[in-house]
Amino acid sequence: MSIAENLQRVRGEITAACEKAGRDTATVELMAVSKTHSPKLLAEAFRAGQTLFGENRVQEWEHKLDQLHSILGEDVAQVQCHLIGNLQSNKSSKAAWIFSAVDAVDSAKLAERLNAPCAQAGKVLPVLIEVKLSPEASKQGIHPYGVSGLVRRIHEEFEGLDMRGLMMVPPYTDDPEEARPYFRKLRELRDSVQQETGMELPELSMGMTHDFAVAIAEGSTCVRIGTGIFGAREYPTTPPGEG
Repeated sequence: MSIAENLQRVRGEITAACEKAGRDTATVELMAVSKTHSPKLLAEAFRAGQTLFGENRVQEWEHKLDQLHSILGEDVAQVQCHLIGNLQSNKSSKAAWIFSAVDAVDSAKLAERLNAPCAQAGKVLPVLIEVKLSPEASKQGIHPYGVSGLVRRIHEEFEGLDMRGLMMVPPYTDDPEEARPYFRKLRELRDSVQQETGMELPELSMGMTHDFAVAIAEGSTCVRIGTGIFGAREYPTTPPGEG
């Protein structure tokens, strides 16, 4: 199937999941996770109406963005890309400039590094806090007990950041239902932090290709779909050691 056909199918599945959950489809955004895929495929998805993408690495997106300028011309300004992978502190300044949002803030130190160039330039960068709910060592994020404090600090100290909500990645299982407790826990954590801090956190980024219907049922506002749109990952796209 083509990228356009895959997008149409995924959007239909999102609509069905929303209807089953009694939710308005407009409350769930589709992010096309384009990491490791070529700028040509991103351009194909864009021409099929997809404008929101997710990337894991600063230098990979910087490289793709240059190529997308050549492919799409002025239309590239309509492309939004969120950083959804682990961000190294020494690349935070560049990330603040080239991404539309950073969905993987997991410490006050990282928030401070993102804030500095934004505050200096009068830019406001939307951010999500990545929460670690999985016991897997490979999963990134701040532990739940630290979320409310980080939310407060971002809101009170970092004028260049717009605190939008939370994101997480559950352990992978063949049965999507096994991810449900993790999605529910993130929603309950968000609700608790909102009540504690008095701040609105409208966004919950959770759910991927194999489990997004369950995530929507548990309150996700953004599902991150890679394989379901682009197919298997392509390798390599960046030189070894870059990220």
